[in-house]
Amino acid sequence: MLSGPRLLIPVLSVVAMGAWGMSIAAGSTYTFDAGIHRLALSAHVLAMVLAFGAVIVVDWVGFLWLIGKRGLHDTSRLESAAAPLIWMGLVGLLLTGAFIRPDITNPATQLKMCCVLGLMLNGISLIPAMRTLHALPGGTMFRDVAANLRARLLVALVLSQGFWWTAIVIGFANSMSRR
Repeated sequence: MLSGPRLLIPVLSVVAMGAWGMSIAAGSTYTFDAGIHRLALSAHVLAMVLAFGAVIVVDWVGFLWLIGKRGLHDTSRLESAAAPLIWMGLVGLLLTGAFIRPDITNPATQLKMCCVLGLMLNGISLIPAMRTLHALPGGTMFRDVAANLRARLLVALVLSQGFWWTAIVIGFANSMSRR
């Protein structure tokens, strides 16, 4: 039976999937007037900038650690400081997404929504890896980290950037096509 920290990842994953599903259900059920739609779309873009901006900085400093230009604790401290911004932005995306009435019959929109879910689940799945990194000595270089953890971090980076860029491009394309 799962308990304590081992229960955290599955519980957070279920919560994320539930919030994602509720956002989609609300967004496809309710219709708001044009003024609310424009306001929600503006807030949606701001939430995206908040979350993605923080992700880009964390990923950049992580890359600098990977190539030996930054220390591990630079990356760890930045990730700890940025995580609340990333999650606030993702929550903002879910909340505002419910007000912009996405066309859930559009395959591109479906892909975008799956990318958003993938972002959340990827972030949640990184919690144990980040705890392991935070526990390492400050001078630890990327090459000194266990091979499985290095691989996990690289996969998470590629998934994160792939999901973000796909969702952003589709979101902007969808927005432009509605004009």
